[in-house]
Amino acid sequence: METFMDYLSSYEPGKEQAHLPTAEEVGRQYPNPCGYSTGMEDGMILGGAMLSLLCDRFAVTGEESLREDAAKVFSGMRRCVTVHGVPGFVARNVCPEDKKSVYINSSRDQYTHFVHGLWQYYRSPLADEATKEEVRGIMAAVAERMIKFVTPENDYDFCRADGERCPLRICRMWDVQAHEAARLPMIYAAAWDTTRNERYRTEWRKYVVEAVKQSATPDKHKPAYAFLQMQISLEVLHELEPEKSLKAEIGKTMKHVSSLAEGRLDYTVKGIAKKSPEEMRMLGPDWRLVKAWKNQKGYKNPQWGAYREIWHLTREAGESALIPLLVEGGKITPEQRQLFSGVVLQTDYLHNSSCGIIYHLATYWKARRLGML
Repeated sequence: METFMDYLSSYEPGKEQAHLPTAEEVGRQYPNPCGYSTGMEDGMILGGAMLSLLCDRFAVTGEESLREDAAKVFSGMRRCVTVHGVPGFVARNVCPEDKKSVYINSSRDQYTHFVHGLWQYYRSPLADEATKEEVRGIMAAVAERMIKFVTPENDYDFCRADGERCPLRICRMWDVQAHEAARLPMIYAAAWDTTRNERYRTEWRKYVVEAVKQSATPDKHKPAYAFLQMQISLEVLHELEPEKSLKAEIGKTMKHVSSLAEGRLDYTVKGIAKKSPEEMRMLGPDWRLVKAWKNQKGYKNPQWGAYREIWHLTREAGESALIPLLVEGGKITPEQRQLFSGVVLQTDYLHNSSCGIIYHLATYWKARRLGML
């Protein structure tokens, strides 16, 4: 399928993801328009993360086989932004049964990793010129959607695939929380960097100063995924920022985010230590069979119960360790290295059902690229 799903519900070969929605279920937007809890909800977050780590691995090893691997990931991401025929709309994932059905509600989180991953790929030797041309077209389409929809009159919402506003407010790109403020100018900056279209540079400069100002004081209680998405947004802005004073301010905020992540890593490792090896090998559920469902503004969401924590701990360990490595001259302390190494050594990767292991790989290859391992 060339895209990544959220969890495994079986370790039996051929049945690992039998829980995924059918084309008929996706077609009627069941159980909800985000595909929440079905295993299809974070495909572009994971695709962007995987594409980024492949770029890091190639920088370390130069393995020619990675060109094909990266091309497959890119193909899946391209499918999610084109298969539905809605220009610039980044679907979360594509139904593996018919390879075309999508849930109509995306999120700013999906866009953040999607754009960041493509930006990294574009700047990597892994992408040939034909691929770069495709990336330019995709980036332009995404930026144009932002220009068209993300306006005060539309409450800064880039909207669902059907053109309706998202009732959950997860598609709002401006007038948001501190950890989300850099997302919109990051998209415009990446679009400008790949296309050199001054239209996108103008939009980037319109928002960036205020975005950096708002980013300076994130809520320290946010989960690691929020800090990671904040950090990769700031990474793009820092890399491309031409004004020295603003660049320095972005770098300062990135270091602050790294310090917040240190606390998250320690907290997560302690959480994992409380779990038995058997608990950490827990499988995800068939969401159709769970008894507890949550109704949020009309979106009915199956609840995973005890598995949610197992899935989350695996993911948060990798995300927390990765965040400090994204700062210019990034490094991890001996304490952080010890904490993350302990997680890696204790994880049974053949029997871990969480997509969070992608972030373990991302941390490893970023650290290798920086010469820390």
